[in-house]
Amino acid sequence: MNQEKYVAYVGTYTHGSSIGIHLYDVDVEEGTLTERKVVPVNNSSYLARSKNGKYLYSIADEGVAVFAIHPDGDLEYINKVDIDGMRGCYLSVDVTGKYLFVAGYHDGKVTVVHTHRDGRLGSVMDGIFHKGTGSVAERSFRPHVSCVVPTPDDNYVCAVDNGIDQVKVYGIDKRKDKLNLQDIIRCRRESGPREMKFSNNGKFAYLVYELSNDIDVFSYHEGSKGPVFEKIQNISILDTELDPMHDAAEALAISPDGNYLFASTAGDNSITMFKIDQETGMLSSQFSLPISGEYPKSMRLFPDGKHIAIVNHESDSITTFTIDYERKLLMMKGKPMKVETPNCILIEKVGQQFE
Repeated sequence: MNQEKYVAYVGTYTHGSSIGIHLYDVDVEEGTLTERKVVPVNNSSYLARSKNGKYLYSIADEGVAVFAIHPDGDLEYINKVDIDGMRGCYLSVDVTGKYLFVAGYHDGKVTVVHTHRDGRLGSVMDGIFHKGTGSVAERSFRPHVSCVVPTPDDNYVCAVDNGIDQVKVYGIDKRKDKLNLQDIIRCRRESGPREMKFSNNGKFAYLVYELSNDIDVFSYHEGSKGPVFEKIQNISILDTELDPMHDAAEALAISPDGNYLFASTAGDNSITMFKIDQETGMLSSQFSLPISGEYPKSMRLFPDGKHIAIVNHESDSITTFTIDYERKLLMMKGKPMKVETPNCILIEKVGQQFE
């Protein structure tokens, strides 16, 4: 019997009836969520947990807010900081717990915020506005940083720019607390890179494209002159009969055992599962199935890897499914749970913190 306790945090937009971060108790064996409470924060569009397990960071209208995580998973507000720019859309943290990275979709900015040992958010240490023009007129030909994620060695930060079809790779100068550009991954024009995730073993990177609805696979290592990304595969997310003009790949998730990659797609509102070859990092498609919701903006696997929770932004719902890896099926667990304009989900172990 699994005695470990888990909670789910769901960030929401709050211009409607929702007021912040929804907290759910997780039944791992059943693959279900039960809402416990809502913690107020304005437009909590993205969440991240500190590496030591003690703090939860949230995008907020005012910049970024931080909460202490109690042993039962409850949240206690600590403070918030202004990020000297427009509201962010994505958060990540470094291994040391010193830096919080914020991606700015609306202003094309990468922001570095200092995090104190007692959990407080400190000053903005660095902020870089991307420059350049993109190739899609509806995006106003300007930078839109949609994801910012450290490399597994914690020496670089990858800033995915959805507007100018690039991933800028920055080195982290830990003496000066500044970012310096090391490399640029130039993507196909009008591909719309959206999110990057590294494999569990840290050897490979997966980059999903919102407009071309496919995934690039890169090998990754730190070379003598800096980060080395080498593209080794491109694979489509969509079935051939679907309409790519009205579909938009959204999010990536990797199973806890590192053997499977999941990609969500708005428009056709589906989840595609790929098997990851542990030696080569390459992907093979297993299935693409509907998720009974609209605009699957975020997803997380349950810690046993047997279930998945999907946040459906347009249908104001969370749907959970059992994953049958052998038969390549998703089986829905109960009815969709109502939550207004959900944007992001984390599933985290509680009662344990890591130094």
